[in-house]
Amino acid sequence: MNVTEFARHVGISPHTIRYYEKIGLLNEVRRLPNGHRFFSDTDARWIRFIQRLKATNMPLDQIREYAELRAQGDATLSARQQLLEAHADTLRDNLARQQHHLDKLNEKIAFYQSVISSKNDA
Repeated sequence: MNVTEFARHVGISPHTIRYYEKIGLLNEVRRLPNGHRFFSDTDARWIRFIQRLKATNMPLDQIREYAELRAQGDATLSARQQLLEAHADTLRDNLARQQHHLDKLNEKIAFYQSVISSKNDA
């Protein structure tokens, strides 16, 4: 796939793909003899993983760190695992905090429903 087809396939802009390559998230992009980028399904899986990390609010610096470790091969498996475990801990904390906020909002909604219902019954 060329960059435009790849962008459509993974749901991000060609500009973002070029930016990811520039900052080192896409180190091994193959090039055709004419110099155009050529992307594979392996690249698509990697981009989807990057998107998942971004969707969980992992900072771009940490994603870049993970990409650098990944590029170094199997010797960094433990370091990559630790990085992801730390992010998972952060994500769990954030989810718990968000759940607490949702619970409080639901309490307030229930309060309003109760007040409105009692006024309608009167």
